[in-house]
Order: sequence, then structure tokens, then C-alpha cells
Amino acid sequence: MTHPTLRATVAALALAAGLAHAGATEDQIKQKMETFIGAPVVESVTATAFGKLYEVVLKSGELVYTDAAVSAIFAGNIIDTKTRRNLTEARKNEINAIDFAALPLKDAIKHVRGKGERVIATFEDPRCTYCKRLASDLQTMDNLTVYTFLYPVLDRPDRGDRGSSELSERIWCSADRGGAWLDWIVDSKAPAADGSCNTEAITRNIALGQQFRVGGTPTIFFADGSRAGGYLPADQLEVAIDEAQARRKK
Repeated sequence: MTHPTLRATVAALALAAGLAHAGATEDQIKQKMETFIGAPVVESVTATAFGKLYEVVLKSGELVYTDAAVSAIFAGNIIDTKTRRNLTEARKNEINAIDFAALPLKDAIKHVRGKGERVIATFEDPRCTYCKRLASDLQTMDNLTVYTFLYPVLDRPDRGDRGSSELSERIWCSADRGGAWLDWIVDSKAPAADGSCNTEAITRNIALGQQFRVGGTPTIFFADGSRAGGYLPADQLEVAIDEAQARRKK
């Protein structure tokens, strides 16, 4: 008869061995992925609950999947068929969440609608088409404070194009920044300012966006630090704002 203490010890050793093996596998996957890519770009490797897939988070914020042998790499979404939830998108938002309270709001343009009790922060390029759609939607919402970080990423320096930067600078240098932003983004009315003021805030916004892995505009951050990478229709945005506010209060 095996002694209970011995059984417990054997079980504990087996579990430890299993965890060590899992760690070794994940380290091996990391090495193989970086050999394939040709650079040390893997931030983490984690086993998923789906078959034998491993989640690989890259330092760029991208998320891909592979197997233990790294025989193939899958870049796409995993959808939970029971809940119809996009698990990949949810995981990306979790990985890329921020501390909303730490945002340098002095570098943003502030708009308050109604009481302004709900809050979001956006990173936007003034030439972004979907930013214009977002701005129009925001005009229909109530009880909302919006902090807009000018984030000119659509310039083409190789072609001598810095139109997004020039617009951002002129908006920032306006006496009424909020009015100038709305005039432009909603009504396409160009700002009158010449952009010759101190525009270091825009430079800081670019660095901050890169730190937060903001790859496109608009990117929306909610009160609890979660994000939406891209335009959301007004009805979906309302739901996301309210859900984030509720999570923040917990």
C-alpha cells in the first residue's frame, strides 16, 4: 500500500515536471519563432485552451498562433462558437490595456458633452476618414468627455507629404483648439492658425502612441483602460463606453 504522503509527493513532483516541461516548450517556441522572423520580437508564449495552439504575443502588440513545433503560424481570429465572442480581439485589448489615469491629458484636446461623466480618450489623425465618422457620431452622444490626442500618422515623408502634421500643428496652435478640431474634423473647415506655436505636445503624442502600440486611427481608450482599435458605430460605442465605466467603478 502506497503511503498518502508519498502519493502527494509524487503528484507534486509530477505537476512540477509538467509545468517545467510546459515552460521549456514555450521557450523553444519563442526561440523558433524568433529564428523564423530573424529578430528578437517575441514578448510571450502561452498555451491556449484550443487544441494544441500556442498564443504568441509580439513586441509590436500583434498576436499570432502556432503549434509546439512551429510548423505553421496562424494570424487570425479565434471565435468562441458558444458565445460568438472574438477571443483574439478580446485578448489583444487585454494585452494592450493602459492605465487611463496616467494619460497626460494636458496634451489632448478636451470636449465635454452634457455632464461629461463618461470619459474616453482617442488618438486621431486629422486626415483619417474614420476619425471624421467617429467625430460625427460623438456629436450625437450625451454625458461624455472626450480627450483627443492629435496623432498625425498619415504623412508620407518620402513624398514630401506632412499634411497631417501641418493640420495637427495648426489645430493645436488655434486659440480655441476644441473648436478648431471640430470645425475641421466635422465640417472640413481649415484652421486659421499657422502652426508656429510650441507643438511639442504632438511630438509627445507620437511617442506615447508608439508606446501604447497605436498602429492606426482612430484608436479609442475607455475609462477602464481597454481599447478599440478602429471605428465603432455609435450604438456599439455607447455600449462599450457604458461597460467600461461600469468596470472602472468595481
